[in-house]
Amino acid sequence: MPAYSEIKSRPIYTYLMVLTFAQAAAFLGWTALYTNFAVDSAHLNGQQNGIIQSFREVPGLLSVVVILLLLVCSEITLTSFSILLCGLGVALTGFFPSFGGQIFWTVLLSCGFHWFETTNQSLTLQYFTVEEAPIAISRLRAVTAKGSFTMGLVIMLLAVNRPAPDYVHLFNLAGSVAIAAGLWSFFHRPPVTPGLPAQRRGMVLRRRYWLFYIMTCLSGARRQIYNVFVVFLLVAHFHFTLFQMSLLLLLNNLINWVFNSYIGLAINVVGEKRLLTVKYVLVVLLCLAYVVCDQAWVAAALYVVDQLLFCFTISLRTYFQKIADPGDIAPSMAVGVTINHLVAVAVPSVGGYLWMIDYRIPFLMGAGFALASLIMTSFIRLPERT
Repeated sequence: MPAYSEIKSRPIYTYLMVLTFAQAAAFLGWTALYTNFAVDSAHLNGQQNGIIQSFREVPGLLSVVVILLLLVCSEITLTSFSILLCGLGVALTGFFPSFGGQIFWTVLLSCGFHWFETTNQSLTLQYFTVEEAPIAISRLRAVTAKGSFTMGLVIMLLAVNRPAPDYVHLFNLAGSVAIAAGLWSFFHRPPVTPGLPAQRRGMVLRRRYWLFYIMTCLSGARRQIYNVFVVFLLVAHFHFTLFQMSLLLLLNNLINWVFNSYIGLAINVVGEKRLLTVKYVLVVLLCLAYVVCDQAWVAAALYVVDQLLFCFTISLRTYFQKIADPGDIAPSMAVGVTINHLVAVAVPSVGGYLWMIDYRIPFLMGAGFALASLIMTSFIRLPERT
């Protein structure tokens, strides 16, 4: 079993850890503030919210642009630039409390967010071995929870006992963390590790990766049910305040901070197939529970459990690393993020329309996505280790 002390001593891990923390803090700030800001200041309805969330996923759908950007710059440079872009988008969101303004800045921050996700995944799978990657990824996910927890705590403390949140300054604060980390990263670039496999230029699509593509697509679709409609359920249906949402996110990320650290160990011990099977069985039950839930505290508890189950999603990345040609990792991560958003772009808009008919319908959609993922999990086959 690889030692975490050896993994965390590498410059690439420090680089990714700092940027991961900053991106998580900025995006948590946007997530915690956006829904209440959309309802209280921008006065958006469910359908408008769904449309904005669909626009947020367009940069994810176009993540193959990363392949083109890598023709003119390195992955490290693009990673640093992406953090700056995400921070700028978050920092300026509060100045534009309108439907059109939210679309523009949401797309900008989303470009930074999705480009960083693509290069972050690629660099992690390239710089760490099959045995090290689950540990490194799960620890970085714990850092994500740490960044989210820290920003959630700050927002909660700033929002408590205030009649109306100062959204402009709160968005500025969240975005400035990512901007500062992005500037830091340009002067703390990790050295290139000799012997890394050369990454193929251009798009890579291979028939033998079909299961990864399908499961990634389904995962993206189900994620939108959580990102868009569970949060909107808490705010619009159960009337959670900004303080209550911040408190809930704080608890959520505190649990994930601790729990994520053990996912890599679990992957190395029991394997991706078993973990994903357990996950998708529970997700089906969870989505059905949202349908019948009629109490705010139950919905909040389901929300926390839902986030915990997303910790197991890293199993898809480590599964791909084990079946992939080492030279396919960088272009395949870009393709993977794009595939992840093929259905995700449509889900918020379609779900927002269906929400106006009956708010339970999007959660039935989520149960369907989870059931399909469960079926696909049965096809996972891993090569024998030599």
